[in-house]
Amino acid sequence: MIQDNTWLLPEGIDELLPAQARALETLRRSLLDVYAGWGYQLVMTPFIEFLESLLTGTGKDLDLQTFKLTDQLSGRQLGLRADITPQAARIDAHRLRHQAPTRLCYIGSVLRTRADGFSGSRSPLQIGAELYGHAGVESDVEIVCLMMETLRLAGLKDIYLDLGHVGIYRALAEAAGLTDLQEADLFEALQRKAIAEIEELLDRFDLDAPMHSMLRALAELNGDDEVLPRARELLAGAPPAVAAAIDYVEAVAAQLRRCQPDLPLHFDLAELRAYHYQTGVVFAAFVPGEGQEVARGGRYDEIGEVFGRARPATGFSADLKTLMRLRSHAPQPLADAVLAPHDADPGLQSRVAELRASGTVVIRELPGQAGDPAQMGCAFRLQKQAEKWDVVPL
Repeated sequence: MIQDNTWLLPEGIDELLPAQARALETLRRSLLDVYAGWGYQLVMTPFIEFLESLLTGTGKDLDLQTFKLTDQLSGRQLGLRADITPQAARIDAHRLRHQAPTRLCYIGSVLRTRADGFSGSRSPLQIGAELYGHAGVESDVEIVCLMMETLRLAGLKDIYLDLGHVGIYRALAEAAGLTDLQEADLFEALQRKAIAEIEELLDRFDLDAPMHSMLRALAELNGDDEVLPRARELLAGAPPAVAAAIDYVEAVAAQLRRCQPDLPLHFDLAELRAYHYQTGVVFAAFVPGEGQEVARGGRYDEIGEVFGRARPATGFSADLKTLMRLRSHAPQPLADAVLAPHDADPGLQSRVAELRASGTVVIRELPGQAGDPAQMGCAFRLQKQAEKWDVVPL
């Protein structure tokens, strides 16, 4: 007998059942209200667009994650968005063109060729916020604070923050004269903290002893407050851009400790999320029991240049489905709805409208329907008593 597997979904593609979808939608509305209160305006970007526009300025990482197809109308290649951040940057640079700082937020499905560590899904529901037009610690700190507000509103507990700066590795790699291939190979090894592989690569690159030592040190420059002083010591011979990056991370940490005094901070100077288009500080939030970050972000000042207007930019993003999954309480199925009988009584119609206007879920009973009302999430029934329709327990 041939088994029918037509109900199966592709690997990494998921769907939400009613209780999960209701919880996610409630969280979505709450978060967008919070973002609006901070001055972040909602934008809605296209799910599909011309490939060159979608990938401009983002580097090869996003290219590999993007599904591609041919437009039957124009013959040009199209891409399904794998990240909304570059689209928001295009809106700021090309469509809005404001002089003042611009705050944008977004939420939408993205599709990826492979699941990444961020959410484990190939179809995350990406939510995020971006701040354009200000280059400085204050805008990065604002974005981190909004990210933390997002995670707390989602019900996550015991959050800690990881801080780094892509400028440190970038400046060292440039000073070392690494080729693009060498830089990429070392980058991959650093992400895995593969010490033996890092040493083997550095030996093969035939670097001078001070540069070899500084690049080797990056893999171990992670931990608590002692990391930054140790970095200043171990990277003392690096280009001035490295010291400036360390100063910047220290300034971000100092401001965060004032506005987020209960937030544990961790430093990792070899953390290079979105390295190919991030330009400065990078950050990620973690919770116990999760090996991957639950939200991440950073500064990406140069991405708008390809759209005709480079502006400073910083932002964060998260997968709303992951946040819902990690909430401290599970989604609850509908269990307190009111069942309304199939009756044309005008008084019943008026009572149903009144209850729905007050936020009560009222479900119409259908003639001859099967099943228990409890399966529909109903715990009450509208019943006529003394010419009035009253809500009574089932």
